[in-house]
Formats: sequence, C-alpha cells, structure tokens
Amino acid sequence: MNNGGDKVKRLFTIVALLVFVLSACANNNSKSNTISAVELTERENAILTTISGKSFVFDFNIDSDYKEVSVWVEKYESGKLENEAISFLITEIKDNGSIIFVTSNPDDSGKKQTFNIGISGNGGIGSVSNFDTNSDDLDAMASVWSNLEGKNNSIEGVLVLAIIGYSSDGIMSGLTDDFYKDAEGQMNELEKYDVAYLLKAEFHK
Repeated sequence: MNNGGDKVKRLFTIVALLVFVLSACANNNSKSNTISAVELTERENAILTTISGKSFVFDFNIDSDYKEVSVWVEKYESGKLENEAISFLITEIKDNGSIIFVTSNPDDSGKKQTFNIGISGNGGIGSVSNFDTNSDDLDAMASVWSNLEGKNNSIEGVLVLAIIGYSSDGIMSGLTDDFYKDAEGQMNELEKYDVAYLLKAEFHK
C-alpha cells in the first residue's frame, strides 16, 4: 500500500522530468558560470500549476572548475532563522543543467509544507523530497512568492534563488531586488512574514 510520501515523490519525479525537458534548450544562450531563471510559457506554467503547488526553475552553465552544486531550504519565523536545512541536496554537475524547486500546497499534504528539489547535471537527475513538520497553520495564511529574475546571474557565493512568505494578517508584499543581490544585508525584509522559506544554492569547485 502506497503512502502519501511515495505519492509525492512519484509526482515530483514526473514534474522534474517534464520541466527538464521544457527547459532543455535554454542553456544555449547562457554565459559560463551563470544561472538564469527559466521563462516558462503559459502552457508550461499551466501544466506545473495543475500537478504541483508553487514551482521555480533555473538553468545554470558552468566551466570545468565547478564540480558540485548544493541546494537547500531555510525557514525563518518573523525574520529569525528557525531551520537551516529543511531539505538539502548536493550533486555532481558538469557543463550545464537545471535546478527545479516545487512545493505541494499544505492542505494537499496533510497540512505539512512539502519541498521537492531536483538537479539535473552530469548526465543524471538527483532529487529529494522533505516536509516541514511544524507547518500546520500555513493553509490558513496568505502567501506570496518570488524568485531570482533575469539571465546570466553570477553563481559566485551563496545564492538566494526563491522565497515563499506567509502572513496571518493578509497584507503581503514581495522582496525587493536588493535582497537577491545582498541577502545578508537585507535580512530585515523577512521580518514582515510570519513564516518565510528561502531556497538557496552554492556552486562548489
């Protein structure tokens, strides 16, 4: 008998394969050692929305100096770090690949916020699926989300790729562009959320 966790993993595998196929050609115009947000079509977004909650897709292009990439999710409550690695994945990479981050809605997973991370690179796909055990109230909150935008962003240092923020008062606004450029210097922006999840990445030589 299959449990909910197995169902989520199977669903994410389907989503990951779909997105990697959809974004496979995007790396052709990328500069070396950069990461770019994938601009999915209306149809592609519709497909992802049907089979997942929120989704973010990024393509990267690297030279031979870089060997691995790690991707993880951090949780903040009223601007304070509560969990530095709810979900974590590290994998070998070569030349180019994609990072996909997909969530299931809290009310679709036993009121637990589920995070799915997938990385394509070096001829294969690595993935991990985990959930926040302390997320029962999220389905009653308003949410907002955003991601690193644009093409050919530098991969140096620790990158903030995306955020999902929740607020109980219903007043929501996204992060400024400055946050993605200097997250450490703009952490006060997270104080406006009751709960915030940051998707981060770091490329390793």
